[in-house]
Amino acid sequence: MSVAVLPMPPASVGRRVSSFLYTHGWLFLALLLVPPVLWLGIIYLGSLLALLLQSFFYIDEFTGQVVQEFSLRTYGQLFTAANMDVILRTATMAASVTLLDAAIAFPIAYYAARYAKGRWKAAFYLAVMLPLWSSYLVRVYAWKLILAKEGIITWVATQLHLGWAVDGVLSIPVVGGSSLSASYIGTWLVFSYIWLPYMILPLQAALERVPRSVIEASADLGARPGETFRKVILPLAFPGVVAGSIFTFSLTLGDYIIPGIIGSSRPFIGQVVLQHQGTAGNIPLAAAFTVVPIAIMAVYLWIAKRLGAFHAL
Repeated sequence: MSVAVLPMPPASVGRRVSSFLYTHGWLFLALLLVPPVLWLGIIYLGSLLALLLQSFFYIDEFTGQVVQEFSLRTYGQLFTAANMDVILRTATMAASVTLLDAAIAFPIAYYAARYAKGRWKAAFYLAVMLPLWSSYLVRVYAWKLILAKEGIITWVATQLHLGWAVDGVLSIPVVGGSSLSASYIGTWLVFSYIWLPYMILPLQAALERVPRSVIEASADLGARPGETFRKVILPLAFPGVVAGSIFTFSLTLGDYIIPGIIGSSRPFIGQVVLQHQGTAGNIPLAAAFTVVPIAIMAVYLWIAKRLGAFHAL
């Protein structure tokens, strides 16, 4: 008795394409990589190159029009007293925010890395990440109310008869102001709060890589807790500090929203860029200003790489 063999149904177009890509792995990989590479190369790097090109143009003083001729005249304007003051002010704020975030983040990250287990570690990650789930502007305006002259900080200080301390801080030249929300101190505090999670997480990852046996060996050899911290824990965790500082430093350099809401009227780099590309209409100078944080971060990243910071990211 013979058995009839039914012919196989023709393969669908999708199955044929799938089989072809499976046998030609290089083509499949190329199809996966080409879209993001094009996006990175054209949209991101292309815009940076266009920005760099614009910075070599200059504004005609008579007509106010952009002269598309290669010149370093616009970069020369960066070295005027007013513009250098903006650059130094921004870099100083970025450095001070980084230092405060590192000081706050280290004990938090150390506790999470050494002592938090199970649910407590999950609660730690939730507490660190939770502020990032809320709106950036909501958090900044909440701090504006907290730091206002009628805010909770001033009210608590008054109730504790410490109003003189707040007034003394606000009377400090340059960093003070009429209230905390209109001073560099307020700007510094809000910057530090907003970027703090970006310092805690890399630092916690670096501290978890410090072997407990090394700390125990330091104690067995007679080192005091302070010596163990300075000579063992801090050097091994330092790449995590540098990794976190990449975020806190760079984000402070380019931010223009926080200084526009909290702080004095003296501008930062981001505000100057917004002003020149908007109301002032000086696109070349705005482009030259944006090159400043790029150059600063290029040097900073080179130093961070030499210090091994990328291993803690």
